Amino acid sequence: MDNNISESPLRPKWRKVAYGGMQPGFDDNHTDESFLEDMVMNANVVKRDILKVMQDSVCISQYLCIVALVGLVWTHTLQSTLDENSLLLLDASLFGSGFLVLLLTKEMRSLNLLFHYVLNISFFTTGLYILAPIYHTLTRSISSDSIWAVTVSLVLLHLFLHDYSGSTIKAPVALKNPSLTSCVSLNASVVASVFIASRLPSRLHVFAIMLFSLQVFLFAPFVTYCIKKFSFRLHLLFSFGLMAVTLALVYTLHHLLFVLLLGLLVFISIVCPYWLIRIQEYKFEINGPWDEAKLCFNVTD
Repeated sequence: MDNNISESPLRPKWRKVAYGGMQPGFDDNHTDESFLEDMVMNANVVKRDILKVMQDSVCISQYLCIVALVGLVWTHTLQSTLDENSLLLLDASLFGSGFLVLLLTKEMRSLNLLFHYVLNISFFTTGLYILAPIYHTLTRSISSDSIWAVTVSLVLLHLFLHDYSGSTIKAPVALKNPSLTSCVSLNASVVASVFIASRLPSRLHVFAIMLFSLQVFLFAPFVTYCIKKFSFRLHLLFSFGLMAVTLALVYTLHHLLFVLLLGLLVFISIVCPYWLIRIQEYKFEINGPWDEAKLCFNVTD
């Protein structure tokens, strides 16, 4: 028996390294038995409660009712049901109630805060009054059908891109600025308001309806955001009251619109949360060593 058979050298052990090239004796995509030991399934899946989801959906229903109220005011103004004096009275009432809510929900109440708000609103109102004659004649050469089509499209775009979890403008307690989509949504609502205002008979009408629209689209999300931060129960009470008032006013205008709005509110507040909870059981997520590395800290300047 030949005892001089040469023995092959021992095979080097495979090492898990990020850099260093191919290891002798192993393929570039080689993995050992421990590759799947770090696999985690559904690590980032959030278990949602249907009541919590329904409460969160109230913000969407609330703002939908706010936009519906704006549409009601636009309709009654174009039908000459609301004159300029009524609109100005409505603007003053909204300003007063908005200031009251901001002062009551603000942790630090001071005269400087009140003066800051009054000064900004004064500049805002003065500039709007100066620009009212331009808005009045802006779309004189465009047909009414085109105006209505573009206005409806812009309102739908506004609802689609609106940030329902935050404020249109940066709140004092907010940690981040409004997103780009929120700014695009606000611009769409402003342009829609200009188109509606340009079909009114007088410059005072234009000023009153533009002031009303910008109050709602610009400051109403900020006011509702402050209410929600101050008390979630008060937020729910205000939202349900707003829904009831909106449905009652829409019912007086058109019964079919009432049915459509009621169905949409039920779909958003009840059907969609239940739908989301039901499809959660089909969510399947796999994480493992093949995923890209993620920083566990924030990179700041």
